[in-house]
Amino acid sequence: MTVLTHAFTPGPLVTGGVVSVSLMGPIGRFSLRLREAGLGAMGAAIGLDIPTRIGARAKNGNREIICLGPDEWLLQTSALESAQVVAECAGIYGTISHSLTDISAREITVLIEGPAATDLLTIGCPRDIDQIAIGDGCRTVVDGISVVLWRDGENRFRLDVWRSFAPHLIGLLETGSAELSA
Repeated sequence: MTVLTHAFTPGPLVTGGVVSVSLMGPIGRFSLRLREAGLGAMGAAIGLDIPTRIGARAKNGNREIICLGPDEWLLQTSALESAQVVAECAGIYGTISHSLTDISAREITVLIEGPAATDLLTIGCPRDIDQIAIGDGCRTVVDGISVVLWRDGENRFRLDVWRSFAPHLIGLLETGSAELSA
């Protein structure tokens, strides 16, 4: 079983077979809370058209945002751009009330890809994975653990999970991968 520490090393966890699982490198990650009236100004400040449909995503360069609720978004960027995002949002705080919280250290991202990626996710996720459109995502649970699921392709998914739950989730994915490969 994989044991993660605060200094986890990105790279493959499960390779070969019908699915691969790997840890992605650190990224900048922000929880954004904002009223509808501020969407245009915030979007202009961070360089993204902020989606309003829950599950919808938008991307521009290294920045990507997903709508998680009526006034809640998860914004991701490269780790090097984090300070710039904070400055851009601070620049409009006087006119657009919002909450931007840096949650970069709270979570890690697991990449799942391969022809059995959907099958692996259904082991612990109650969602109908096939109903999540490519390019969309959602907040859901895997074996009781809250995650943000990003569907990047037909057989490519990212799971953002809190670090404290990562060893359990990764253990489940490793076990499920072995079962699918058998």
